[in-house]
Amino acid sequence: MGRVIKNISVIGTGYLGATHAACMAELGFDVLGVDVDPEKIEALSRGDLPFHEPGLPELIRKHVDSGRLRFTTDMEGAGSWADVHFIAVGTPQVAGGTAADLTAVDAATAALARSITKDALVVGKSTVPVGTARRLQRLVAEESSDDVEVSLAWNPEFLREGFAVQDTLRPDRLVIGTDAADDEQVLREVYADALTQETPWISTDFETAELVKVAANAFLATKISFINAFSEVTEAVGGDIRTLADAIGHDTRIGRKFLNAGVGFGGGCLPKDIRALQTRVSELGLDHSMTFLNEVDQINLRRRERAVTLAEQMLGGLPGTRIAVLGVTFKPLSDDVRDSPGLDVANRLYTAGADVLVYDPEGNENAAKRFPRLGYVDSLREAAADADLVVLTTEWNEFKALTPDDLDEVVAVRRLLDARNVLSADQWQAAGWQFAQLGRYYDGAPE
Repeated sequence: MGRVIKNISVIGTGYLGATHAACMAELGFDVLGVDVDPEKIEALSRGDLPFHEPGLPELIRKHVDSGRLRFTTDMEGAGSWADVHFIAVGTPQVAGGTAADLTAVDAATAALARSITKDALVVGKSTVPVGTARRLQRLVAEESSDDVEVSLAWNPEFLREGFAVQDTLRPDRLVIGTDAADDEQVLREVYADALTQETPWISTDFETAELVKVAANAFLATKISFINAFSEVTEAVGGDIRTLADAIGHDTRIGRKFLNAGVGFGGGCLPKDIRALQTRVSELGLDHSMTFLNEVDQINLRRRERAVTLAEQMLGGLPGTRIAVLGVTFKPLSDDVRDSPGLDVANRLYTAGADVLVYDPEGNENAAKRFPRLGYVDSLREAAADADLVVLTTEWNEFKALTPDDLDEVVAVRRLLDARNVLSADQWQAAGWQFAQLGRYYDGAPE
């Protein structure tokens, strides 16, 4: 494919696709974002985002206004126009199961292949089970015209919510799975700007490219659950889980990142990806290879149960109490509440009989769609007003900066559960607060 790449399409304009489309425009390409949802396309064409991601709305509006970025439902138009097509549709967990749902990936790839009228490269970015790329390669060959040369490569994404623009424009590595040197060269042209920054370039086969993404997520999930498993120990015998994490984190073989004990991980990637990986290896007859991930998942879920149990212990019972829950997105700098530990804890507290008021800087609206029975307010002070217990479940900067003086005159009882281990126990206890943290031995009695 010895030609200059000018036009790029991105199939799927959700979180991944919208980010990738905007960043490709920022890199100088003319970009067409394609989706089957007319309302989403209309909103994006106005520069409006249906989700929160710092810096992305401004980037979309910039390139919509410049004309470099457009959005459409016209797959045929995209197929006849673009030189490179990125597949960025979702792969959620199947309803009632643990496998990845590839319906959207299959449909988008087939429809795109049928619409292509000139030589082109199709590039998968969606997170898929190993073996999917080989199958889609055959699908592209079957569905595309004999008059054009259409090939497929795999380029997994490694976006962190809250940092997606940075991670696309300045990635920490680029992984390319392909069968053809010409296809790799096309992607070197697409990512030429990143390569000038000496971004590591990893050229490999389809299978490795598919596995890299799920392996990274499985490792991060394991690391988080590892320190949370030790939290279960320090809660029983005493000790400082943060000091423990600091100490082992100094070992360069281990590292300190993702050793933050607390209420656990959530979101739209880690939980579903580790479950889909277990399902896929089981399909391959390798049931024992990933059984440890089941315990990783269970440790993570037990942290949510522990937060509720600790709240009950602090209050002497949950029915009739008033609890403020601070943070229901699965992480800060996001409005994503999928599989959110904080939202799960809030709902469990409500189910157990507490009156729960929720405040999250960005997540209230999405949380209310999932659990409308909870109360939602627009400020920290409103949530904490007359509370018998404040529970911190997402480490937004606003919450990490809390001091006893901020809440002393607001709450009914000075009682706080830090489920993310981001506050100073000494400071709060010295101020007369009944204070508990996950990972810390607690023998306090209700006051």
